[in-house]
Amino acid sequence: MTDLPPSGPLTSGRSTSGPRAHLHVGHAMLVALGMVMSTDSLKTAPTVAANAPGGHVLLLWVAGALVTMVGALCYVEMAAAFPDSGGEYSFLRRAWGGRVAALYAWSRFAIMHTGWIALMAHLLADYASALWPLGHAGRTVLALAIVAALTALNLVHVRLGFLTQALLVALVAAGFACVTAAGLLVPAPAAGAPLAGGGSVGVALIYVFLAYGGWSDMATLSGEVRGGRRAMLVVVIGALALLMLIYCAMNWALLRGLGPAGLAASTAPGADLARTAFGPAGAWLTVGIVAISAISSINSTLIVCSRVTASAAADLPALAALGNWHDARGTPARATLAVGGFSLLLTAVSGLSQSGFGAMVDYMTPVYWLFVILGMAALIRLRRTMKAHDWPVRTPLFPLFPLAFMALSAAMLWSSLTQLGPGALAGAAVLLLGLVLGQLVQRRGKTVQAVQQS
Repeated sequence: MTDLPPSGPLTSGRSTSGPRAHLHVGHAMLVALGMVMSTDSLKTAPTVAANAPGGHVLLLWVAGALVTMVGALCYVEMAAAFPDSGGEYSFLRRAWGGRVAALYAWSRFAIMHTGWIALMAHLLADYASALWPLGHAGRTVLALAIVAALTALNLVHVRLGFLTQALLVALVAAGFACVTAAGLLVPAPAAGAPLAGGGSVGVALIYVFLAYGGWSDMATLSGEVRGGRRAMLVVVIGALALLMLIYCAMNWALLRGLGPAGLAASTAPGADLARTAFGPAGAWLTVGIVAISAISSINSTLIVCSRVTASAAADLPALAALGNWHDARGTPARATLAVGGFSLLLTAVSGLSQSGFGAMVDYMTPVYWLFVILGMAALIRLRRTMKAHDWPVRTPLFPLFPLAFMALSAAMLWSSLTQLGPGALAGAAVLLLGLVLGQLVQRRGKTVQAVQQS
């Protein structure tokens, strides 16, 4: 795992095959939207409402979107300058070298992406069991079948995976529109006692940014979008603007239909609102929205994680086989299999436990914010060390935007470590395990190189 200089090439050890520009801007925007939009926003809405200062729930959702756009602009600048299917991985490698980039790839493979796939598969199975009693074992089998089926779909052809994603995103957006319509149909509840206001704005922001999480993954599309290198600016900002409108409309509907106190106390606000508006059919509507959203989220995460894994593996002699792309299908086939296989393992293991949504938030959040800090710092480093490079998109008020986002990320990292549960420390421990495994891969890589040179 040899470190490269900040401006070093990233082609060493890669196969000649790779991603091709096949996505129009509109299609890419739908795929990017699917990387962020999920029904986890319905799970986070009560926590945000309970912790919003002064009851300003919608203000937090708008502020979260605008701040996210600031961070996304910084990543768009790097994606336009260095289009690569590895996305954030490629930025970190250029700025900080192979060890940091490999640790990032490990965090996505072992903590963030495959953990999210397992979580969403179990979420879908749990909702399905509310309509059809499956038992604990049945839910686990269904979750495993979902992961296996979507992995197989992404192996068939790159266009099938992306077209499926665009269709799923459109259906999820339609589902959120139904929830919003439900808020218009039900009478507003009588004014109740105001919320106590004893919550933490830090916790509220953690859950707001969780719902907007995934924006950094959009950079993995940079090598597959048509329309020039500035097309990524339209794709990313357009997707986040649409998401802000969807989330604000949905939360307005939840507030109107359930009231601030009712929303804060609800464990399934979408289901509660839909049931009130549409009767028993509302339960089916909610399950349908969750099912489509979960499948969309799993599919988009498979797309992202396979590309990050392939990009990292192509730079490591010991793992070079995982970095090959299938020329006919246009997919990183071996990386997709590896991601799908590890996701199946996590799905099976987590099926033996009773850990829930909150535990997975704890597990993933600190690692996420740590690498966002490094990503923002990468932009500053690359701009200063590669001044002669062509930068088609430039972040306004540089370096104020990346510095401000670094400060916010540091605050979120501290909040996650001090205010979330023990799962946060478990995520940090798995990240440290990646350091040990990295040393083993590095030694193996040196052995492979020695054999090839002899």
